[in-house]
Order: sequence, then structure tokens, then C-alpha cells
Amino acid sequence: MNVLVVGGGGREHAIIDKLSQSPKVGRIYAAPGNAGIAELAECVPLAATDLKGIADFVDAHPDIGLTVVAPDDPLALGLVDLLEERGHRAFGPRKNAAIIESSKAFSKELMKKYGIPTAAFHTFGEAAEALDYVRTAPLPLVVKADGLALGKGVIIAQTREEAEQAVREVMCDKKFGAAGNRVVIEEFLTGREVSVLAFTDGKTVRPMVASQDHKRAFDHDEGLNTGGMGTFAPSRFYTPALAERCMKEVFQPTVAAMNAEGRPFKGVLYFGLMIDGEKVRVLEYNARFGDPETQVVLPLLKSDLLDIFQSCIDGTLEDQPVEWEEGACVCVILASGGYPVRYEKGKPIT
Repeated sequence: MNVLVVGGGGREHAIIDKLSQSPKVGRIYAAPGNAGIAELAECVPLAATDLKGIADFVDAHPDIGLTVVAPDDPLALGLVDLLEERGHRAFGPRKNAAIIESSKAFSKELMKKYGIPTAAFHTFGEAAEALDYVRTAPLPLVVKADGLALGKGVIIAQTREEAEQAVREVMCDKKFGAAGNRVVIEEFLTGREVSVLAFTDGKTVRPMVASQDHKRAFDHDEGLNTGGMGTFAPSRFYTPALAERCMKEVFQPTVAAMNAEGRPFKGVLYFGLMIDGEKVRVLEYNARFGDPETQVVLPLLKSDLLDIFQSCIDGTLEDQPVEWEEGACVCVILASGGYPVRYEKGKPIT
């Protein structure tokens, strides 16, 4: 089977690398791909957000039996819906389920409604109300843009001044564009942060190896929050007992909650967890493979990734083996100076 993978980063490279190991996969296309991906796949000059262009490309290539939609933007825009409407198989959640990532306000309200443990929070659509709140709320605070902001829309404020500045930057200056039309302001959680990605067909949940990442741009937690500056897997303190608790208290309840809301989720659900002693709370959801977590998780997968994708689409994940290697994996990130604020793009990497 020929496969198209939408996206062009390290995450997509890891997905393509694992798919290329399957004896059932023929030619792999990537849209847009990158220079590293080009060693394994045929790169197509289409942006991941060019929904019509991608759907037209799949229409014109009936040999493509599966499209894997990896990034958050095309999922939130409804690429899976469009491909399915045109009669194509696609891996990833539909638009109405991808909202679990594309709206932090939605995901927080979902957790509150269904008793999934998370930080206390308030949502604001007006800057004046948000500013009034941060002037009296207990510190430190976490200010989050409601929408997608490339993993950069989260600001930890230690002081009143930082909290007010964060609200103004997000809601008034539109630092993250329309993503900041609303903000979620929540209590600051302490503990160890763990990422768990999970395959799901809307019923069965199969967690992957747990990983941990470094979020700040510089060493010693001195820089701004980013989408992730490095990762390792597995996490040493994510014990089998913790995994069992998370399955019962977080993973399965989340999938059930999405079904109850009429938004069945098929694809990869990412759970950002904060673990503090006996407390487990959800920091965030992503509606897809995390980046850079995928780069350390998928190399440890023993089972055929194509088979897993197919079983998620078909609702047969319960019968699909998902097995993992015993080893460990580390990913280091190279970023342009000034990242994640102002930085030069297009520099060659050799």
C-alpha cells in the first residue's frame, strides 16, 4: 500500500521511518516533507494546511491507500473529514474531535464535566475581566491562549506584573493571533511532567511508552516555554501502577467523554500529565502525535505501524498487537537563535 504523510518535521520523519519498515508499505509520499524525509519518501510541494491541494493530490493518485494527517492545524481545519468525504482512508481525528486540542477552553470544560483530574481554571473572553482576575488570584499562574499556537501559547507568570503582561500580549497584542481571542488561566501545578501518547479507535486505548521532555528554550529552565527542546523515553518514574491509575482515571474516561459528547476520537491522543506523589492531573491534550515525543517513542515500537493505523480506523484496535522494545531513546533539538520569539528560518543544516 502506498501512503501519504502530511507534515514536514521531525515527527513526520519518525512516522515515515517506522512506516518504511513495514513490508506492507510501498511508496511513501510526504507533503511537504523536508530534506531528511526525502531520503525515505517522495516530497510533494504542498503545505500541510492546503486542504484542497492535498485532497486533490490524493484524488489524482488512486494508488494512495492511506493518508496520515500528523500536524495539529490540518486536523483542526478538517482535513480528515475532507478526505473521507472524497472516499479516501485517513488516519487522525475528525475536526469535531480535534477540538480537544484546538480549544483549551473546550478540553478544560470536558475534564470538569466528566471528573477527569486537572488544574483549577477560569476562562475569559474579555481582556478586562482576565486582568481583574489575575490582580487577585493566587500566584504563580499559568496563562494559556485558547487556540493553537505552535506549542508556544503557554506563559507561566510568577508575579502580578508578568500575569498582566501575559494577558495583554495574548488578548490585546494578539501575539498568537486569533488563538488568543480567549484565554484559560489556571493554577500552577508542581511535580514531574510526563507525556503519554496513546493509539485509540474510539473505544480501546493502547498507550505508548511514556516520555519526558524539556520545555524551556535554555538550560536550567531559564528560557521561554516552547513546543519541546528535547525528549527521552521511557520515563523512569512512570511505573506500571501509575500507568494503571492513568488508564482508569484519565485515558479511558477521556475517550468515553468524547463519545458521550458526540465527538468520537480515532487516532493518537496525547496526554500531558503532571504527577505529584499520589496526584495525577492532566496539563493538556493533543489530538495527534506529539513533537518531539514521537521521535523517541516510535523508534521503540516493535509492531507494524501500518497495521495499528488501520485498526484505529476500522475500530479493531482491541485485536491488534502493540509491542515495544526494552531499550531507551533520546532526542536533542537544534533551534535557531532567538527561538521561540524572533528567529531566522531557512538556515541549512548539515
